[in-house]
Amino acid sequence: MIHETIESLAAALPPMRALIGLDLGEKTIGVAVSDGLLRVASPLATIRRAKFTLDAAALLKIVDERAIGGMILGLPRNMDGSEGPRCQSTRAFARNLSRLTDLPIGFWDERLSTVAAERALLEADTSRKRRSEVIDHVAAGFILQGALDRIGHMRRPA
Repeated sequence: MIHETIESLAAALPPMRALIGLDLGEKTIGVAVSDGLLRVASPLATIRRAKFTLDAAALLKIVDERAIGGMILGLPRNMDGSEGPRCQSTRAFARNLSRLTDLPIGFWDERLSTVAAERALLEADTSRKRRSEVIDHVAAGFILQGALDRIGHMRRPA
């Protein structure tokens, strides 16, 4: 099921199950996973995009192997907050994926996640070649960590 708000997604998540975060690009999908306590996101892999059925199969294999309880897709809003063609593509991907899994699927505003990932890799003195290999799943880690931080904040007593 697709959830439009992080609050709705958080309410639908099973306890003690990790989340998977996705940074959907035109050529690749960056993948990150969380721990079961939903505290820490770790970049995992970059999947080279082929066609939807192959992309979905690769993602669902990771979901099964890691007993994932929900998905966060980075929603690439424009800087003014509006949604353009890339958001429509992400929403279509989520709709198609929701036909293949019962996992709750939510979105997280990914504005500047790739910029943050690039900056972190530069600060770590990562070579240009290595940055190009890991940027997508590092960006997925930033997306997932943002969502985890929000979920964690919602769960804390006031």
